[in-house]
Amino acid sequence: MSLFNAPDHTSTLPPLAERVRPQSLADFLGQQHILGPHKLLQQAFQSKQLFSMILWGPPGTGKTTLAKILARTTGLLFFELSAVTAGVKDVREILGKGKANLDLGRKTMLFIDEIHRFNKAQQDALLHAVEDGSILLVGATTENPSFEVISPLLSRCRVLKLQPLGEKELSAILDRALIDDLFLSTLKIEFLEKARGFLIEAAGGDARKLLNTLELSVNLVRGKTKTVKIKPDHIKEALQNRSTNYDKTGEYHYDTISAFIKSIRGSDPDAALYWLAVMLEGGEDPLFIARRLIILASEDIGNADPQGLPLASAGFQAVHSIGMPEASLVLAQVTTYLASTTKSNASYMAINAARQEVRENGAQPVPLHIRNAPTKLMAAEGYHKGYQYPHDVPQHFVRQDYLPEKLRGTHFYQPSQQGLEQRIYARLSKLWPERFPGANEPDQTDQSTPKP
Repeated sequence: MSLFNAPDHTSTLPPLAERVRPQSLADFLGQQHILGPHKLLQQAFQSKQLFSMILWGPPGTGKTTLAKILARTTGLLFFELSAVTAGVKDVREILGKGKANLDLGRKTMLFIDEIHRFNKAQQDALLHAVEDGSILLVGATTENPSFEVISPLLSRCRVLKLQPLGEKELSAILDRALIDDLFLSTLKIEFLEKARGFLIEAAGGDARKLLNTLELSVNLVRGKTKTVKIKPDHIKEALQNRSTNYDKTGEYHYDTISAFIKSIRGSDPDAALYWLAVMLEGGEDPLFIARRLIILASEDIGNADPQGLPLASAGFQAVHSIGMPEASLVLAQVTTYLASTTKSNASYMAINAARQEVRENGAQPVPLHIRNAPTKLMAAEGYHKGYQYPHDVPQHFVRQDYLPEKLRGTHFYQPSQQGLEQRIYARLSKLWPERFPGANEPDQTDQSTPKP
């Protein structure tokens, strides 16, 4: 070791996370659902029958480490690319090496970090090599592969989902760093005022974040002595501002908007406001949120409260006009109203049922009597003949068939009896009683005289 790589010269050392990176599966912590006894990857490793895979999981869960261990212990030649900086030329160069290695009886692993950042053309370039075995592809992604990886490539790989590390694994990683690291092992590090637990909690299941925060905390505190006493405030300073784990292009984006919508649908304005705050603090486009509220107003509220849709539409226009940060007030108003009001998905279910009918059986002919007859020829063919104009009668309603002949008697819209939609139910059940059997029958519950 040179003078400039001595433990005291930490600026010349690799980052702590790299210095203590596990070198074998025995040292690898976490992910027992795929690495435990008799689990998929453990069996593949033991039999040396590895397969192309996409490792999908949050940052700091061991995707890169696992790929390197698998290549090293199974004797594969290892090449690594970052999708952020690599292009198709870089990919094809390694694919050529993989083909040459295969001709020599050697197998090659290509590890692509952040594979979700590859565009379609870059991903297409991998297909043939994965198919013919020139390379064993291991892609790492923090994003849902269903959204980011093209289907042909996805079908050629196994998707293995990695989980955030638990408190037990993070604690073990922390102990290993303090004991085994070239530099930290020379210090006497003490955690005061529950700083250790705070550090583990702040890591959020991310081993890299844990180690980077530890290293920076030590550097902030370390003086000329070998004793380092770390307090929660030191960890807070190392963390600077604890950013929200919100990526508006990633899986958490979809999870959060899902939680937001489900909270409104479930009539919980408090939960809806919380998820709204998560999105806004994470930098989500407020117009995206406003658009989703318009959709929800029709899908989940509908005719139970027809005011929901114009309110959501007005909210979108207001957000578009004023922008952030004031747009958060508009979004909060619309969110709390929609979360608190009466719900019905009857119109949503109705259009889905009608579209399903058309998809399965095609479009039926329009009945002649409700066709337009702008020409004499059409009138002679029977177009518009027999049509009765509803406004010609006092009730503004005439019983006549509007559905195609094969669909007569079909019932798509079944209004709920929630909110204002119960008035729609009452009216339709009188106009079309055959579609609402039992709607106008007297209540059959116990009508006996109550006991004094």
